[in-house]
Amino acid sequence: MATTRNQALADWMTAHALTAAELATRLNAQLATLTGRPGTATDRTVRRWLCGEVTWPQTGQREALARLTGLALQDLGFAPRGAASPTPAAPAPSDGPHPPTADAAPPAFRGPPARVGLADVARLAAKLTEVVDVDHRHGGTQALENGAAHLVRQALDLQQHGSASTRVRGKLYALAAAFASSALWAATDGHRFTAAEQHLHQAVTLAGLSADPAAGYHVWGLAGGLYRQLGRHTDALAAADVNRALSINRRDPLFASLAHVSTAVHHADLTDRTAALRSIGHAQDSLDRADPSLPRPPWIRFYDQAGLDLFSLMSLLTLGQWPQAEARAHNALALLRHRPGLARNRYRVTIHLARAQLEQGALEAATTTIATIPPTTWHGRTGRLIAAFTARTTALSPDAAETRAWNAYARHHGIVTRHV
Repeated sequence: MATTRNQALADWMTAHALTAAELATRLNAQLATLTGRPGTATDRTVRRWLCGEVTWPQTGQREALARLTGLALQDLGFAPRGAASPTPAAPAPSDGPHPPTADAAPPAFRGPPARVGLADVARLAAKLTEVVDVDHRHGGTQALENGAAHLVRQALDLQQHGSASTRVRGKLYALAAAFASSALWAATDGHRFTAAEQHLHQAVTLAGLSADPAAGYHVWGLAGGLYRQLGRHTDALAAADVNRALSINRRDPLFASLAHVSTAVHHADLTDRTAALRSIGHAQDSLDRADPSLPRPPWIRFYDQAGLDLFSLMSLLTLGQWPQAEARAHNALALLRHRPGLARNRYRVTIHLARAQLEQGALEAATTTIATIPPTTWHGRTGRLIAAFTARTTALSPDAAETRAWNAYARHHGIVTRHV
């Protein structure tokens, strides 16, 4: 029986510059994260998908593929067994267009546009929670960015092709802004800055259309993070100032706390120690007044005392206050033990703890600390922070046995160091 090539999967692999063997390797790593057991996919597995010999992967592989790419299996060209394959359209005649014949059927009457309601909003809101959860576990992957961008289009398609109340339209724009913000964060986390700036422009527009203060807050907070990664520290502080002036900070102290502690990071980058420490103090005061039980968007639910400690830790490291940074890191890790879903934040706190230990001369403790982070998570910003730590150990103690052992371990797992 003839098979049809899975062009959608082939196009996705081409866009991400992956061979069949490389996709199989990433798939197996994703399966290990999901199940605790390594996957068994090989390059032949992927080639069978590409040629259409296998049209519906095994259960575990389906979930791993969806998480790896951020796309539904049908969007990757797969179809459940027994489902009818779409019939390819006949090619147009080569000698140009022809007028319709008398037998041509008239266009179908479409009727009024479909009604879009709160059920559609709830469905997309559930997708947003899934996107945020994946980000907290794995960080800003290319697959997450692509998946979030795809969901922006879904939200906007509902706007364009459906009839909705003003309230529902506002919620759809807010969700589209949140998805664009997730794509922005994923691209920033992966140092894909051109894409990140494109997502930022889209997110700002959508947040404005939504008239939702939380959507605007989210965008400007992430804009500050993007500008920081670009080394534009004055722009980052300006974005934080815009964020801190929004009305939502006056209504909800949790938002005010996050805005203050984010501002502290930017003050530290500009070497303004007094302003940074003052902002950390304001953040703590606001957090102490916040009601944790209030309903809030899923993207801010990560923020609690551990989140404040993480941002404070980043500021203290920049200011070279190593003992205070170490204390914040230990406190954050103790709190994050109760939130297993925030794996990405736990790994980053661990890296910062190791850096604080290293700068205080505790090389053995530092390398022991950082070695607790699974090598399967060494990608994106986490990988870059580990590379920076590795370079710093070499700069401070190039001949130490601990440095040689750590460098060998890091090289084995693909870390390329850079000077910091």
